[in-house]
Amino acid sequence: MKNHLPLIAGMLGVLVGLSNPAKAQDGHEHRDPAPIARQASHLQLDQRYHHDHYYPARGYAVRTLPRGSVSVYFGGGQFFFHGGVWFRPSGGRYIVSVPPFGIVVPMLPPAYTTLWIGAVPYYYANGVYYVTTPGQGHTVVAPPPGAETAQVVPQAPLPGNLPDQVIYPKNGQSASQMESDRQECNRWATTQAGSANDASVFQRAIAACMEGRGYTVR
Repeated sequence: MKNHLPLIAGMLGVLVGLSNPAKAQDGHEHRDPAPIARQASHLQLDQRYHHDHYYPARGYAVRTLPRGSVSVYFGGGQFFFHGGVWFRPSGGRYIVSVPPFGIVVPMLPPAYTTLWIGAVPYYYANGVYYVTTPGQGHTVVAPPPGAETAQVVPQAPLPGNLPDQVIYPKNGQSASQMESDRQECNRWATTQAGSANDASVFQRAIAACMEGRGYTVR
């Protein structure tokens, strides 16, 4: 059995501020219909295609987003993406959610499984399938026909995650202004060549944008 302790430790940052399952205005809890493993820690193991990674269960809420979350607007709504986990804002909290089909994220999760179906590569993580959209990033798609028998492509060991960026408002910008600037820089960074496939390029683009707006980035 693989040692999942590093994976669990890596998710602790995501789970800071974890609360009870979110409730909509109708008072009903919104949970993933599948059985949720590891209730004590709100983590569940994704074993499909031997992906073998833990993620927080859908329907749970966090008070604050993990540092480095990417803001994505789609269909008139806002979503956040971090480490293969999708969040949507609701009532001052962020709900671990299923992303809508068609939403585009600038980079793949740090851990994913590559599947070949026909002549098309798909990328899988945390119950979500992605395809590459040239010039934009990676698009969330419905499970493709043939996914059950797809050929899994072995992957080389992934490098360690990039360190979180520390952003300091050296000109006295407010927290709301800094968040607005960060979101705009996230969107701008997605337009830079190479950012869709290289997290380091994406981070450098954000750093350049934030520094140009009067922040110090380390």
